[in-house]
Amino acid sequence: MSGRRGARGEEELALPRGADAHSLTRRLHLAHDEFLSSGTTRAGMRELVLESWRRSLAGGLDPEDGLAPITLDDDLLDAVRSEHPLAAGMPVIRRLLVDSAADAGLLVAVSDAAGQLLWVEGSSSLRSRAESMHFLPGADWSEARAGTNAPGTALALDRPVQILGPEHLARPVTPWSCSAAPIHDPDTGAVLGVLDLTGGAEVAAPQSLTLVRATVAAVEAELRLMRLQPPERTSPGGVVGGWESRRLQVLGGHAGVLHLGSTTTRLSLRHSELLLLVTQAPDGLTAAELGVALSDDDHAPVTIRAELSRLRGVLGPLRLASRPYRLEEPLGSDVDDVLEHVRRGRLRSAVAAYRGPVLPQSTAPGIEDLRERVHAELRSAVLASDDPDALLSFADTHYGREDLEVWSRVLEVLPTSSPRHAQVVERVERLDAELSA
Repeated sequence: MSGRRGARGEEELALPRGADAHSLTRRLHLAHDEFLSSGTTRAGMRELVLESWRRSLAGGLDPEDGLAPITLDDDLLDAVRSEHPLAAGMPVIRRLLVDSAADAGLLVAVSDAAGQLLWVEGSSSLRSRAESMHFLPGADWSEARAGTNAPGTALALDRPVQILGPEHLARPVTPWSCSAAPIHDPDTGAVLGVLDLTGGAEVAAPQSLTLVRATVAAVEAELRLMRLQPPERTSPGGVVGGWESRRLQVLGGHAGVLHLGSTTTRLSLRHSELLLLVTQAPDGLTAAELGVALSDDDHAPVTIRAELSRLRGVLGPLRLASRPYRLEEPLGSDVDDVLEHVRRGRLRSAVAAYRGPVLPQSTAPGIEDLRERVHAELRSAVLASDDPDALLSFADTHYGREDLEVWSRVLEVLPTSSPRHAQVVERVERLDAELSA
């Protein structure tokens, strides 16, 4: 290997501790010129950078004049931001990174999983300079469209990356340096986007990448905490639209979690099944209908009534009426959220909200039917989409990794110049071979 450092942890660092940034930058400029004139370089370069250069050139990038394309106009950018799951993490990013970056004359950028910049914040004077190379919200900084750069290459490799000055392939970007790390969904592991710190050579120092990684960890922790807590209340009394905050979570977990104001109750699987079935039947269900939905075996109505009586004991202020069984007040759920996003065309939000199948441990026929319907509605919307961010987010999850049709659709949407194209081709070929065996 011709890289300056061999171990993966060291390979991602652009500027080793104690190294002189100016002398290293001069050597990299010579290597950059040599590579563009001959396609090779004898200078010691990180293999990570050389491989990225080769991918970028193979994709048709113009290294002399190429600028990242602007793919989102203001209206579309606002719509994508409002739906993107990382919008919930922006307060953490601003508190931990943006404020100090602005003071230090640096920029902080957040992209989606396809490499489109959604937020660029920090030093106002630096933002103006960065706009000249299209480093601004709405621009596509994926490696395939902008060449080697920290956010795009971190996305291509799904790992933290630093790029020092001339390690950028596109010449207009060589005065800049950057440190970036992917942000993952804390439940599914899907890549949600990338957090990037951009500025001068000081941004390529090891401590900069440490700061970015720590901020990413805080964002992922915040996303997980938000999902464990009831929805935000709009008044000290815990009232949302006239009702006390009420919510049922049933996606991806062994059993349901019921949020009632500030109280959180983890339900048994049977109580989760009963409560979910009732919430999905606005007109109510009889004991006999619940028995059929719970099991293929006959359930005596008296048994169902006994279970519902025990369920009442954990519902607190929620009133469960009988004849038929129904809730007297509305109870929202994460199932409703996913279906509402799908029906309104908010696909990225739907994929982000879908933490997994409905009560995956349940064998109740009514739950199995709901599980299949929710998954089918979301999957159908994903397959009909041309949005690479939503498609990749779905495909990267544990419930999408073995789905040949989804991966085949990803392959149709991704350009051949995409750094993930080879990986997607390999995944499609493997899944196809396994299904044909």
